[in-house]
Amino acid sequence: QVQVVEFGGGSVQSGGSLKLSCTASGYSHNANAMAWFRQGPGAEREGVAHLDVTGATVYGDSVKGRFTIAHGSNKNTVYLQMDSLKPEDTGMYYCAAAYGIASPYPLERHSYNYWGQGTQVTVSS
Repeated sequence: QVQVVEFGGGSVQSGGSLKLSCTASGYSHNANAMAWFRQGPGAEREGVAHLDVTGATVYGDSVKGRFTIAHGSNKNTVYLQMDSLKPEDTGMYYCAAAYGIASPYPLERHSYNYWGQGTQVTVSS
């Protein structure tokens, strides 16, 4: 059974930075892709950043130029460096992994079959 665990949420002032990390374990192969999603208060869960096993990345329009997704020491670990944070970045951030599936929609929820429990990010003005 694959487990996905996130670390690194917290509170920061507008303009600050946070780094989230995520590790997926329990599968003998690398994930085809990993991604970060977020869900703000009263909002739908939206795709933030995607990274596939080749290193290709896709970002949501609202975070381009401010967030960076990267692999860690292996392709089942990803980081999300968040800079120039804004109050509208506040929400629960979820890590997702795709094992054994591939999708042409990198920022859509159905493209991933394993999810973490989420970590809270709060940005104050």
